[in-house]
Amino acid sequence: MILIISNNNDRTTIQVMRWLSRINKKFICIREDNTFQVKVQNKRIYLESHNSQFFLDEITSIWYRRGGLRFKRHKYENPSVNMHMNEAQHWLEDYVMQTLESKKHINKQSNCHVNKLLVLEQAQNVGLDVPEFYLAENTDNVILGKTITKSITGNVIIESLDEDLGGIMYTKVIEVAEKEDFFITFFQEKIDKDFEIRSFYLNGKIFSMAIFSQNDDQTKIDFRKYNIEKPNRNVRYNLPKEIEEKIRRLMENLDLNCGSLDFMKSGNNYYFLEVNPIGQFGNVSLDCNYYLEKEIADYL
Repeated sequence: MILIISNNNDRTTIQVMRWLSRINKKFICIREDNTFQVKVQNKRIYLESHNSQFFLDEITSIWYRRGGLRFKRHKYENPSVNMHMNEAQHWLEDYVMQTLESKKHINKQSNCHVNKLLVLEQAQNVGLDVPEFYLAENTDNVILGKTITKSITGNVIIESLDEDLGGIMYTKVIEVAEKEDFFITFFQEKIDKDFEIRSFYLNGKIFSMAIFSQNDDQTKIDFRKYNIEKPNRNVRYNLPKEIEEKIRRLMENLDLNCGSLDFMKSGNNYYFLEVNPIGQFGNVSLDCNYYLEKEIADYL
């Protein structure tokens, strides 16, 4: 049986489950409202929540999409006993997670987040071109108009009841110097691109899409500022074989067997930007007729 860990109403998850149903594969999907207890029956470990249960040994493959496997712990009145039992339950949960992740899988809950700075260093180590980057607490050494800034973390969405305080943190060109110091910030050389490339990686296979975002002022710096009225043109694209081989080495070094990678092409150069293990690939699948949801279902 296939185990899927995801969020409620994730469209990609739903598409993959439709393919699994179509090829008559048995699966169970765990969502964020599931909290499991670890139990044993006839020497077999099983997990049970309010609306589902499964034995550990009946899981043949696992896809970690989003969210996470959550556990409910027993609590004890005696503080010392409770501390000891918390540790015991921790190691039991750890055994469950490691057992599941040792099976055939796509992504792991244990490494679903990556450190962008370490990823860029690893990309350089495998020979990929990376725009020069550095950290700074002020703009004293920033070349205005030729430097961009972006979050050190993943995609940042700030929610607030005040519309002026909420929003998404996009990549931005530094045009004006700051007068005061600020929290350590990520800066990177601005590359004048021909177009961008989104590549979906799955167990050594690479599916790429060219995104012609540079012709629209709204999407020129960050294509995530989607122009709904006049969308960017997206087409299938084949990266050079040597770039694809470096991608495979990078993903192996990061212990990732799935993810979305972003590149920029400028002249004859391909500049690596980042990798998102749980990245969006629906548009790559749809616009390029890759049927990536079927690829995932077939692998599972």
